[in-house]
Amino acid sequence: MNTTTKFDIKNDRNLTMLVDFYELTMANGYLNNGVEDTIAYFDMFFRRIPDSGGYCIMAGVEQLIDYLKKLEFTSEDIKYLRSKNLFNEKFLNYLENFKFECDVWAIPEGTPVFPSEPLITVRGPIMQAQFIETMILLTINHQTLIATKAARICEAAGYRPVMEFGSRRAQGYDGALYGARAAIIGGCSSTACTMADELFDVPVTGTMAHSWIQLFDTEYEAFKAWASTYPDNTVLLVDTYNVLKSGIPNAIKVFDEVLKPLGKRPKAIRIDSGDITYLTIEARKLLDAAGYEDCKITISNSLDEFIIKAVLENGAQIDSFGVGERLITAKSEPVFGGVYKLVAIEKHGEIIPKIKISENVEKITNPGFKSLYRVYDNATKKAIADLIAINGETFDYTRPLELFHPNYTWKKKKVKNYTIKELMVKIFDKGQQCYESPSVMDIKNYSLEARETLWAEIRRLQNPHQYYVDLSKDLWNLKEFLLHEYSSMYEE
Repeated sequence: MNTTTKFDIKNDRNLTMLVDFYELTMANGYLNNGVEDTIAYFDMFFRRIPDSGGYCIMAGVEQLIDYLKKLEFTSEDIKYLRSKNLFNEKFLNYLENFKFECDVWAIPEGTPVFPSEPLITVRGPIMQAQFIETMILLTINHQTLIATKAARICEAAGYRPVMEFGSRRAQGYDGALYGARAAIIGGCSSTACTMADELFDVPVTGTMAHSWIQLFDTEYEAFKAWASTYPDNTVLLVDTYNVLKSGIPNAIKVFDEVLKPLGKRPKAIRIDSGDITYLTIEARKLLDAAGYEDCKITISNSLDEFIIKAVLENGAQIDSFGVGERLITAKSEPVFGGVYKLVAIEKHGEIIPKIKISENVEKITNPGFKSLYRVYDNATKKAIADLIAINGETFDYTRPLELFHPNYTWKKKKVKNYTIKELMVKIFDKGQQCYESPSVMDIKNYSLEARETLWAEIRRLQNPHQYYVDLSKDLWNLKEFLLHEYSSMYEE
């Protein structure tokens, strides 16, 4: 009897050393220069939306929590670092006794998010807050990218079921597993990744490959064997030889001869190649004529949001989609450019804002410890804009709220009859987890509801309306002051 304990990818791996090497060299430098206990504030944010889209979907917080609560340097890690001859024993002793002590805030998973706003904020000793940079970016960048791509695909599908089929084309094991998780958050109805169902309790789906049909002497025999094995969930792949002349007729014959006598109905046929629009229109006619109006038509084969949108506009008769490589790899733009920047430090209990200046306006950071709010119109229940403010600012609901573009300040809008919701939640308090992640399916449902608060013009695939992320007047004044202060230092 095999009594081996199953490896749990969520809990058994120590990822503490999955860092860029400069996180370690900087930490060593902080300690050697006596600034290791300086309290620092970092923001993770992104500057542009992939695929020129209108919004992104936040994802990856649960995995970030898993990482942060298990930070621990093993004896093997210390031995390895000692071998580099770069780190003194004081630093290695610090790592041996490492205890995570940071405060961390995050936007909940599934929330629509926009450029420039903090997705994650970290406050804590500079050595620790700097050290976790790589994993924050790795975790949030990947899952937010895939959740965003999934949201675009599901939007194009008109929220017909979209099945995630991408494991075999993903970039590595974690790309498949956590990509499947993110795809569900983004709106997919199910995944073909069995481990994702086992670990995250999400719907898993799967039917047959062409090899099943090729194994049998005839397509009819293959379909008959499948329907006999799975009479309550018969989905037949009909494009191995010829969809309209062979696949559909043989499927109908099996429906009549195997399922009908059992009082069962077929679930669907799947087409994986060919002219999607033409084949689905003709397949629908054949199925309906045979009395199987309730038999669904599923399409797969290198789909993305643009192909899906085009075939539906051309009249394709499709009930659900299987989307693989172009979803799991976000093929059209496979990088989410989140960054992690220092925004403040504390001296003698006072928060000192810091700013990164660049010739590129979009690369100038928003300084200080901040809060993020979403402003809703009470009449329409739609989101009007997001507002980044200095932490601790208050708002008077009895007075109109003035919003203005942070770069084009003449663009102003006064909002009345509004509600403001703070978006970030605290997930760690002095190194202790203080937030429990919802289930993946609850996150998905929350995300779908949250997207309904965005105007359709923001959700469209091409040339979406820009959703504004504004700065409060106090934060804008602070940013302008720091810009002028630093620029004056270098005046000739």
